[in-house]
Amino acid sequence: MTSTAGLDRLLDAINFAVCKHQNQVRKDQRGSPYITHPISVAQAIYAIGSVEETHILIAAVLHDTIEDTDTSEAEIQEQFGENILAIILEVSDDKSLEKMERKRRQVVHAGELSYAAKLIKLADKLVNCRDILLSPPKDWPLARRQAYIQWAADVVYEIRGTNPSLENAFDKMLLEAQKKLKFDIMPYKTVNERPWAPYEITHQPGENDE
Repeated sequence: MTSTAGLDRLLDAINFAVCKHQNQVRKDQRGSPYITHPISVAQAIYAIGSVEETHILIAAVLHDTIEDTDTSEAEIQEQFGENILAIILEVSDDKSLEKMERKRRQVVHAGELSYAAKLIKLADKLVNCRDILLSPPKDWPLARRQAYIQWAADVVYEIRGTNPSLENAFDKMLLEAQKKLKFDIMPYKTVNERPWAPYEITHQPGENDE
């Protein structure tokens, strides 16, 4: 990432993302410009995760363009290449699906992601949860904030072993969240008790359990 060519490509990606996310704002109380989010995700990957691969940082900056703007797959491929496009598609939700189904799929498929996509997913959840603690959306009651962080913990569980530094930062955030939001993170083994239950339950609780 130290090469001039790599820096040029990253700056091109930032400029592209700024244009695509123009006029979009975050849900936080300050109504922050949306572009602060993908840049923060890339920054976390670089500064906390010590990841310097240019293609990963570029994909992080662009990770919400297809999902949340009018950006086409062809645009990304033409300007940044097939590899970057593939990573972005891995971390993009299908907005045609119901919200809880999208959440369920993130848990189900997290472990199948490429290394680059796992890094982006991990940093994305870290940044989002930190935002929820520091400046939550005005219309989010306590229960919704707790539920988001529990869901993020379930997604991250599936990609443990990707980057210890990012995971340690996420775990510190979880400790702060439990204290600040006054709840306990439930263990992953209880994931099917939640609205985003990822696995089909084929028997009643207790039936045939050892």
